[in-house]
Amino acid sequence: MAHEENKAFLRRVPLFSGLSEQQLEQLAAGSARRSFPKGRTIVSEGEPSQSMYILLAGRAKVQRSDSEGKEVILAVLGSGEFFGEMSLIDDSPRSASVITLEPCEFMAVSKDAFKSMLMQSPDVAMNVMRGLVRRLREADQKIETLALLDVYGRVARVLLDFSETVGGERVVKNKLPRQEIAKMIGASREMVSRVMKIGRAHV
Repeated sequence: MAHEENKAFLRRVPLFSGLSEQQLEQLAAGSARRSFPKGRTIVSEGEPSQSMYILLAGRAKVQRSDSEGKEVILAVLGSGEFFGEMSLIDDSPRSASVITLEPCEFMAVSKDAFKSMLMQSPDVAMNVMRGLVRRLREADQKIETLALLDVYGRVARVLLDFSETVGGERVVKNKLPRQEIAKMIGASREMVSRVMKIGRAHV
């Protein structure tokens, strides 16, 4: 029963579009569904990699830390997004930690199943490459934001990135704590609070 459920979940993941029924069978055999509460570390920076993960439900943050414990959030992942594939491709340790922002469900795909899938399916290999290119472009944009915008502009960029159009207006539905925003833009929580208070005063 678990195998069939895994296959049904994998079939709905855009990353695996184009897989044949037999390939889905093989992938499901090397996969496991996992649930985690809010605040749980799924993978840790620097650890060996044995699987990649697909986020089925919930949100999680990707972050790095320096030797003094200062944290920087690189991205926030939502349903359908995946992570951990880089370490499986180059056999290097995890480059960042992933921590749940709310209760999440994941599909963990083993290293062997992932590599076999890449070898068998050009469509999946291309989807993985597209994902890597998208992250590279996002990293370029983040570098540009940090280099060229002041704190006010950086806060505005984050809020814009997390907003969606509702009734012709941009609305942030899934709000992040100010401390999390501060970690994304390289500022203090106090500075973010000050900027947002000023922003409300001018609305």
